[in-house]
Amino acid sequence: MLPFARVTIIGLGLIGSSIARAVQATMPTVRITGHDADADVRERVRQLGFCDDVTDTAGASVVDADLVILCVPVGAMGAVGAEIADDLPADAIVSDVGSSKESVLTALRAVLPSATIIPAHPVAGTENSGPDAGFATLFNGRWCIVTPPEGSEPAAAERIAEFWRRIGANVDVMDPKHHDLVLAVTSHLPHLIAYTIVGTASDMEEVTQSEVIKYSAGGFRDFTRIAASDPTMWRDVFLNNKDAVLEMLQRFTEDLTALQRAIRWGDGDTLFELFTRTRAVRRSIIEQGQDDAKPDFGRSH
Repeated sequence: MLPFARVTIIGLGLIGSSIARAVQATMPTVRITGHDADADVRERVRQLGFCDDVTDTAGASVVDADLVILCVPVGAMGAVGAEIADDLPADAIVSDVGSSKESVLTALRAVLPSATIIPAHPVAGTENSGPDAGFATLFNGRWCIVTPPEGSEPAAAERIAEFWRRIGANVDVMDPKHHDLVLAVTSHLPHLIAYTIVGTASDMEEVTQSEVIKYSAGGFRDFTRIAASDPTMWRDVFLNNKDAVLEMLQRFTEDLTALQRAIRWGDGDTLFELFTRTRAVRRSIIEQGQDDAKPDFGRSH
């Protein structure tokens, strides 16, 4: 039995369009309704055909839904929730795909006090955006973290978990606050570092006479891939998960200071021990199937 029969997706960029395509591929009898605030995106989605219906308002998209997935920046969750409040069926489950969970839960509870809200976060994506960027296999073998709030109905959380399993994801369940701390380490801080390094290189371009770009080897080049991610989404992530990000940033700053001290004093043993530990982390990621060991990250040349 399918977990849901009528799914509404609000926000039809990379993640929203990939969900729609994945549902089409794995649950073809499920009716998909889509909405995006951008009229050009709505028209493009109609051309691409991965939704059964595309509505011009958020409210109209949810009138007969049994699952509503909000695929918008985390800073926009409350506003979109308010738009659908009057039309949301009483038995519908509202979920999302945001990278911070406590702020999303707070925003949605404020505008949808009677709704069943089960947040989720698919840990998948690319640096590309827009409805053309999505693909049905984006979530295959990737983790989706379901973060039911305390006191929520276990059956509702299980329906969300089963939905994500059906479209290829591995599912884990986590407390919203713990999720935000974990993702601050694994996703948010790396993005912040990438934005900083690439920004510094940009500032240095005049000094180096374009040699930063010309001689971009793997290290800098791969930072630029992360730093090409959607600026609106990441601005909202940092503002909405600021406590966890600042906690991890403080820890990172302390570790960086220790590394700086080791370099200054020629402490090769400390450097070697750190680099040995970090190689082991990379091997573990490959062993768990979250990346592969192909040379140059599998790039074709």
